[in-house]
Amino acid sequence: MNNYLTPNVASLPPSGIRKFFDLVATMKDVISLGVGEPDFVTPWTVRESGIFSLEEGQTMYTSNAGLLELREELSHHLNKTFNLSYDPHHEILITAGASEAVDLVMRAVLGPGDVALVPDPSYVSYAPCAILAGASVTYVPTYAREDFRLRVEDLARVYTPNAKLLVLSYPNNPTGAIMNREDLLPIADFANEHDLLVLADDIYSDLTYDQKHVSFASLPGMRDRTLFVNGFSKSYAMTGWRIGYVAGHSGLIQGMTKIHQYTMLCAPIMGQFAAIEALRSASEAKNDMVTAYDRRRRLMVHGFRQMGLDCFEPLGAFYVFPDISKTGLSSEEFAEQLLREEKVAVVPGTAFGPSGEGHIRCSYAYSMEQLQEALKRIAHFVERRLTNL
Repeated sequence: MNNYLTPNVASLPPSGIRKFFDLVATMKDVISLGVGEPDFVTPWTVRESGIFSLEEGQTMYTSNAGLLELREELSHHLNKTFNLSYDPHHEILITAGASEAVDLVMRAVLGPGDVALVPDPSYVSYAPCAILAGASVTYVPTYAREDFRLRVEDLARVYTPNAKLLVLSYPNNPTGAIMNREDLLPIADFANEHDLLVLADDIYSDLTYDQKHVSFASLPGMRDRTLFVNGFSKSYAMTGWRIGYVAGHSGLIQGMTKIHQYTMLCAPIMGQFAAIEALRSASEAKNDMVTAYDRRRRLMVHGFRQMGLDCFEPLGAFYVFPDISKTGLSSEEFAEQLLREEKVAVVPGTAFGPSGEGHIRCSYAYSMEQLQEALKRIAHFVERRLTNL
C-alpha cells in the first residue's frame, strides 16, 4: 500500500523524538527526560473556566478564526507584552496548538520551488512541514561557540534566491538559546534586503531566565513581514488543551484561515475559554513555574559539567543540550545505550537537525527528584565511557 503514498510522505522519516519513546513504552522503571511537556497541572482557575464552559453547554463550533473574546484578549496581551498591535478581527487566528499554526504558515506561503531556511538545530516539525507543503529546506547551522544564536554570516552563506521563508525559534528548542535585540537586527536587515517572510515561533517567549524576550515582529519594519506564532501549552501548562495562535498581516492571516476552515474548522471551544482565563488570571502561576524551571536548569547544567561534559547554559525554554562527543559515541549511540544500560531516556541531537550531532537533548520539565536520579544514572554511564577511552 505504500505505493499509494505521495513521494513527500513516503520519504519523510518518522520523528526522531517519537522513535525513542516508542521504545520507552516497552520498558519498566525508565526515567524519561525526553518529552517537552510541563510537569505542572494547568492552573486551577484555568481548569475551572474550562469546566464551567462545559457545564454551560458550550460544546459547539466557534467561528473559524476563534472566539472574538479570546482574540481581543490576545490583542491586548501582545500590545502590553511586546508593543505589537494586531486587529483582533482580521489579524489573529486561533489554532489547534502552535503546531497547527506552524503548518498553516508553511502551507499558505510555500510551494514547489520555494526554499525554507531553518536554523539547525531546531524543533523537529519545521522541516517536515515545509516539505509537506512542497518546498525544500536549507538548514542554517548554529554553534555552541556562538551560544547557538543564528548569525547573519551563516544565513548569507546558505541563502539561495528561491528562499522565501525564514524560521526563527527563540528561545530555542532544543538548545535553550535566546537572541536579544542586537542579535536580531542584522537578521531583520537581511530579511528586508532579500524579501523574506519570517515565521517567528515564540512558544517559549515567557520562559526566559535572565532577560526579557524580544519579539522579532517588534523590530522596525518587521511586523508585516513576520508571522508571529505562539500558544498556551508551555507557559500555562496547557499542552492537552491544544490552543495556539498566529498573528500577522491580514492578507496572510486570511490565506491561513482558508486552510484552517477546510481542515480543522476551529480550535476546541472549551480550550478557548480556558485560554481567556489564563490571560486574565494565571500570570502568577506562570511566574511560579518559571522560577521552578530556573532551579532545575541550574541543577542540570551543574550536573553535566561535573561529569566532565561541556554544557551550554540555556537562557530560555526548559531544555539542556550537553555535548557528549567526549564519550566517543554518536548522539544516537549515546541515547540508545543510556536507555538500555541506565534506563534514562533522552533525545539524540540529530533529531533536531544535522548540527545536533554530538549532543543530546534533556528536558528539565520534571521534578527535582527525577532530575537528580537521572543525573546520577547518566554520570555512571558517562564515567564508564570516559574511563574506557
